[in-house]
Amino acid sequence: MQEMQERLNAWLQYWIEQVSSSQFWWQLGVLLIAAGCASLLNKRLQSVLETKNSTTSGFRHLAIRSAQRLLWPLSALLLVVSGRAILERYEVPVVVLDIAVPILLALAVVRISVYVLRKAFTVNPILKSSENALALSVWVLVMLHLLGWLPRILGVLDSLAIELGEFRVSVLSAIQLLLIIAVAFTLAVWISEIINRQIRKSSLGISPSMQVGISKFSRFLLITLAFLLALNAVGIDLSSLAIFGGALGVGLGFGLQRIASNFISGFILVLDRSIKPGDVITVGDKFGWVQEMKSRYVVVRNREGVDTLIPNENLIISEVINWSYMDRNVRVTISVQISYDDDPEEAMELVLGCAYASPRVLKEPEPLIRLVTFGDSGIELQLRVWIGDPENGFANVRSNINVAIWKAFKQAGITIPYPQRDLHIKSMPADMDFESLEFKSRTAKSSQPKERGGDENLSHDNDELDDSP
Repeated sequence: MQEMQERLNAWLQYWIEQVSSSQFWWQLGVLLIAAGCASLLNKRLQSVLETKNSTTSGFRHLAIRSAQRLLWPLSALLLVVSGRAILERYEVPVVVLDIAVPILLALAVVRISVYVLRKAFTVNPILKSSENALALSVWVLVMLHLLGWLPRILGVLDSLAIELGEFRVSVLSAIQLLLIIAVAFTLAVWISEIINRQIRKSSLGISPSMQVGISKFSRFLLITLAFLLALNAVGIDLSSLAIFGGALGVGLGFGLQRIASNFISGFILVLDRSIKPGDVITVGDKFGWVQEMKSRYVVVRNREGVDTLIPNENLIISEVINWSYMDRNVRVTISVQISYDDDPEEAMELVLGCAYASPRVLKEPEPLIRLVTFGDSGIELQLRVWIGDPENGFANVRSNINVAIWKAFKQAGITIPYPQRDLHIKSMPADMDFESLEFKSRTAKSSQPKERGGDENLSHDNDELDDSP
C-alpha cells in the first residue's frame, strides 16, 4: 500500500512538472487544433452522410451509420497522430499526446461496439447493462495502460494457471477466450441478421419457408465457425475436440435427444415446405396462423392473440391440418331452418342473396345454397361460401351473413321454427275416466321444464278409448 502511495505521489509530481513546462502548451495546442478541425469536419460530413443514408438500405446503410459514429474520434485521432509526429521531429516531448491517442482509440472502440450490439440483438435491459459494462471495461483498460499497471496485471493473470497434460490453462487465456468468443458470436449474429434482411427484401421470388431455411442455416454455420475460430485464435488444438464430440454424442443419446429432434425437425419443416410463416394450421385443438419458425418450436397465434409455442417434433409426428397448404381458399357453411309452412325455394333465394353480406366472401367460386334435410322442427338449408383469408377467422363471416338472413326472413314473413315435440297416447287402463286423464295430463305438462319457445302438443285418439262400464 505504501509503495502504491509513493508511485501515485511520484506520478502527480511528474505531471505538475509537465504542466509547468513550455512543451505542455505545445501539446495542448495540438489537441485543441485536432479537436476543432475534427468538429468542423464532422459537421460537414455528417450532413452529407445523412443525405446518402436516407436513400440507402441494407449493408450500405449500416456502413454509413458506423462511419457517422466513428467520424469524430477517428479524424481527431488522425490529427493527433500527425501533430505528434511533427512535435517529435522538433524533439518536443509528447507525453500528453501519448495519453490522448489511447483515449481517442478507446472512444472509437466503445462507439462501434455499442452500435454493433444494438444491431445484432434486440434492445432490452440486459443489452443496456452489457453496453455499460463494455464501456466501463474499455475505459478501465485505458486507465491501467496509462498508469503503467496493465502489463503487471496481465502477468499476474497469466501466472495463475493449471496444467492439463500438454495443455496449459491460465486465467488470462480463459478471459481471452471468452472475449474472442463474445466478439465472434456478436459478429456472427450481426452478419446473419444482415443476410436475413437482404433475403426478405430480395426480389428473387424466394418462398417464405426457404427464407427461414436460409436464415437458420446461415446463423448456425456462422456461429459454429465463430466458435471454432475463437478456439483456434486462443491456441487450442481443434483435434482435441474429438473427446468433446464423443461426450456430446453420448449426451444426445441420453438426455438431449428431444432437443436434437426438435432442431432437426425444424430443418425438415423448412425443406419440405409443409408449413411456412402465414399458414393457417390446426394441431390437435390448437388453431391459428404461423407467426415464426424457430429452431426449436413454431409460434402459432390464435384469434384471441395468444401465442402457442408448438415443438417442431409435434408437427412432424402428429396430424396437422394446413388450411392454406396448396390453396388459401376455404369454404364456410352457414345452416338455417325454416318452417314447413314456408316456401323453401323462396327461402333459398333469400339466403343466397345474403351471401355477400360479408365483404370477405369471394365471387369465385360462387356461393351455393342447398336444401340439406327435413328436420324434426323444420327444413334445414345450408349456404356455402368461400373466403381467401382464413387467418382472419370464420366467426365474423358467419355473423354478418346470419344477421342479413334474419332481416331478410323478417321482411318476407318466413319463420325460423322453434323445437317441437308431439306426445301420442295409444292406450290407457280401463278404470281411468277421461276427466282424470285430462287432469293428470295438465299436471304432467305443468311439471315438465320448458325449453325457450318450446311447443308441446297433446293429441288423444278417442277411437281407442274404452267407454264401457
